[in-house]
This record gives sequence, C-alpha cells and structure tokens, in this order.
Amino acid sequence: MCGQSIGGSMIDRGKKNLLGIMISALDYEAALDYILAAARERRGYSVSALAVHGVMTGVFNSQHRCRLNSLNLIAPDGQPVRWALNILHKAGLPDRVYGPTLTLKVMQACEAQRIPIYLYGTTDALLKKLIESLAVRFPDLEIAGFEQSRFHAISKEERDEIVQRILKSGARITFVAIGCPRQETWAYEFRNLLSMPVLAVGAAFPFIAGTLPQAPAWMQSRGLEWMFRLGAEPRRLWRRYVLLNPLYVLLVTLQLCGMHFRSEGVASDSGPIPG
Repeated sequence: MCGQSIGGSMIDRGKKNLLGIMISALDYEAALDYILAAARERRGYSVSALAVHGVMTGVFNSQHRCRLNSLNLIAPDGQPVRWALNILHKAGLPDRVYGPTLTLKVMQACEAQRIPIYLYGTTDALLKKLIESLAVRFPDLEIAGFEQSRFHAISKEERDEIVQRILKSGARITFVAIGCPRQETWAYEFRNLLSMPVLAVGAAFPFIAGTLPQAPAWMQSRGLEWMFRLGAEPRRLWRRYVLLNPLYVLLVTLQLCGMHFRSEGVASDSGPIPG
C-alpha cells in the first residue's frame, strides 16, 4: 500500500534507503491506517519505529539488516531519521512517527473499534503499572492478555507456545517491548506466525506506565531527546549516543555525497530467538 494521501491528510512516499535500511517515509495517519487495516483483516503485519540507534544496528550487522528490511513497516522514529529522509530523498515529512505516540494512537483506535490487544515484554511489575495507566487513559480498551519477557533466548517450542497463547487470547494486535534490537528480531521471527500486526514499541511501555521520564516536547522537536535520555541513563546509553550519533551523521553525509549502502543482508532464521 502506497499513496500520497487519504482524505487529504495521509502521507506515504514509500520505502527509502537510509544507510541500507528501508525506512517508510510516512506520517502517523498512514501508519495507523495500515496497522488497523491488517488488524481488521487478521493479517500479519510487522512494524517498528527506528531512531538513530535502531538504524545503526542494521548498518553494522547484515543479518539484522535483512531482518529489518523484511518487516512490513519501519517508521522514522527519530528526528535525525526524518531529517535524513527529507535531505536524501526529498520526502517532505513534516514530523517524525514517534513510537510511543504511535502506540497511543493505535491503542486509542483499538478502544474505539473494539480491537483486542496483547502486551508482551518488560517485567510483570511494569506490565501491571502499564495496565493501570491504560485503564485510566482508555477505559474501554480490551487487553486480551499479557506476559513478561523471558530475558533470555527461547526455544522454538517456547516460541510456538507463545504464539498459541496470543492466538487463543483473541487479540488482534500484539505490542512487544523487549528493547532494540531484540524486539525487531522478535517481530521478524513472529511475523508469519501471528495473523495480526506485531508492533515493536520499545520504551513506550515504561513511558506510558510512568516509570521512565520523557524528554520535554521542545527537546523532542529539536532532535535532542538523546541528550535527555543520556542524562537519565548515562552508564547504559553513553556508547549509544556519544559514539553512534557522530558516526550516523558521517554516514548520512557520505550517502548524500553518492555512497551507496546496500539494503540486502544475510537471510537466516537460525539465530537465537529473543524472549
């Protein structure tokens, strides 16, 4: 599905090559439309929203690049990703598609359209806080089931058990939050096993639950969210931002100057399955 607008508001310029990762140059309205259509049709549809770190995980690992490019939709989560699409491909995107905001928009639509959802990932304690928060935000949202992450690789037998639990729950959209790049691998592994959209939503769970602070809107709009998160979690995130951000700028500059980044990768399903 690709088009310029629906009702004069939807923007979708198609998939664009950013450092070898095929990013969908679209807006919230288009992403929401595609996800809900797949849910109504009970059709598998794998989604992630990538900022700079997520893009770079595919740049350095050809197998993971193949996984990412096998997903149905990768939204431009970070402002630097949106800026790169606009500079390199003249995408004309007025805003990014921020994963936590997209998550809330999908959940709001699910409440209105009576579409049951499934929550997978993080810890049991955080999931309970998330469900409490969702009960306040979306009192009529049907949560068909939830389960915490295993925090280790799972066997194919365990994977099949998870699939059966989700399918039997009656859910028609699954949200998975087990961290990048594990959640994108999860979406890749489960994409053909669940007849529903699978959304890799990252920090959306703790943001919505209120256990992780979000950067102020002015920092988000200026592409400075990384600075806020680095200040909040310096030990965990310093390598991600201090090393990867300058390298990302360099590589985007090289692509702008004509360097070609291959979107092909090494296809393999034999690696560990994150749980």
